[in-house]
Amino acid sequence: MKKSFRNLSLLGVLLLIVGCTSETKLKEQVQRVIKENPNILISAIEEKPTEFVEAFQKAVKVAQGELAKRREEEEKRKLEAHYDNPLKPKISNSDAIRGSKEAPLVLVEYSDFECPFCTRGYNVVQELRKKYGKKIQFIYKHLPLSFHQQAMPAAKYFEALRLQSTELAYKFHDEIFENQRKLKNGETFLKAIVKKIGADENKLAKDLKDPKIMEKIQNDIKEAGKFGIQGTPGFVINGVPVKGAYPSSHFTQIIGELKKRGKVQL
Repeated sequence: MKKSFRNLSLLGVLLLIVGCTSETKLKEQVQRVIKENPNILISAIEEKPTEFVEAFQKAVKVAQGELAKRREEEEKRKLEAHYDNPLKPKISNSDAIRGSKEAPLVLVEYSDFECPFCTRGYNVVQELRKKYGKKIQFIYKHLPLSFHQQAMPAAKYFEALRLQSTELAYKFHDEIFENQRKLKNGETFLKAIVKKIGADENKLAKDLKDPKIMEKIQNDIKEAGKFGIQGTPGFVINGVPVKGAYPSSHFTQIIGELKKRGKVQL
């Protein structure tokens, strides 16, 4: 009884102190009183533990919502900047371009063959290619992560197959992402794909040793880093970055905004 009375007395003093003041001043005074008399808060929690936990959980949900809203607003600001100042991935004859080189939509992906999220990215790219048809070109670039042991070997195979034809490289690409779990079998799985797609195995073995293969992959990694893409998958659609395995609707919104601003003609 004495404990409750003492707490009520302290709270009463607190209310008298902050009864008529500005919101900022009120917060400062409340913080000071609680800091000087921490037992006010401790006793309140001890006397009403259930109510405190419920209030705390509610506050956490509110805070999470606020943080998510801030992140979303920050992403929107970043996107706004890239509409007028687009990123410029280097696309040359050493890149495997899927689709028409004249297509107005240019989708570049920085990916890791072993990354499970990149399988989602693969499915999204397939959806976009189906939706936009001849209006979109796709360029697969490499960002093999160090903790994925089979990512780099697969990237080398892709580039070596590209020296035979872009079509073979993308047949290999599709086979991996449609059967990604088998990639744990390493070279056995990669060689099985090569045989299945009908590539020249002798030429492949020779091309895998070409230092230009590794040079190409390293250039892709550097370009991704320059664009602030550290994880996979990462994309650049007509100069606008998309970091993560977003659904196709996210890309469609960006394309709609590009069209609205006169940045692309479809």
